[in-house]
Amino acid sequence: MGTRKRFTRTGKATPKLSALVVARNEQAQLADCLETLRFADEIVVVLDRSSDDSARIAQRFKAKRIEGAWEREGPRRNAGIAACKGDWILEVDADERVTPALAAEIRATLEWAGPEIARGYFLVPMANHVGGKLVRFGWGAYNGVAAKPSLFRNGAKRWGAGRVHPKIELKGNGGALVQPMEHLVDRNLSDMIQRLNRYTDLAARDARDSGQQPRLSRAMRRSLSRGWKSYVARQGYREGAWGVALALFSALYPLLIDLKLATGRDGERA
Repeated sequence: MGTRKRFTRTGKATPKLSALVVARNEQAQLADCLETLRFADEIVVVLDRSSDDSARIAQRFKAKRIEGAWEREGPRRNAGIAACKGDWILEVDADERVTPALAAEIRATLEWAGPEIARGYFLVPMANHVGGKLVRFGWGAYNGVAAKPSLFRNGAKRWGAGRVHPKIELKGNGGALVQPMEHLVDRNLSDMIQRLNRYTDLAARDARDSGQQPRLSRAMRRSLSRGWKSYVARQGYREGAWGVALALFSALYPLLIDLKLATGRDGERA
């Protein structure tokens, strides 16, 4: 982490940057992730019910550690944001990597005392990898996104209360960076299947808590729409077998949620 005070082109001190990582039992990924964040002025690691070596890894990088137990994704991420002292926050998952080019662009953005610095957040492009292969097309829905607001001014971003993919509230005008974040989404097809099952379990619990009733006809229509959007509109067909997998899982996502609601098979009710 940098300790030398930096200055903008107008002579003012550069805004401080906090790097935030929220993780649960991510010892296999955490060190590689944190290694790419050394350029930040502060690293904050939120450890949610972690029983592995993640705490010791965070300590090795002199990160500020927040440990606790959160059932829902939104509150755990908000706890991390609240612990950050920087003027700006870069929110990174354990399976994401900040490249040197992206780190340089972030620093340049914060050091440039022009109109862009008045923005509330910046979208960061995502370079999504599956099985070691860069998969450029077909992303969307629960599978993953092409860009997300990972860099934001402290106070400009707040997560909702959901267990999985909670809504995000953003304040201020948005901008976009050019350099992508490397995202190691899944190791193989089995990981993709397990993630689909896990996420639909959590989404079904959220739907059940909100009083949503299963409507299978609607879910089937949404499945067809999502599959078409992934494979055709987002050009998943260009990725061969991986594009077929992304379209299939995008299509299955809403249908599985309603089926789990209808049958009570969401991982809690067996």
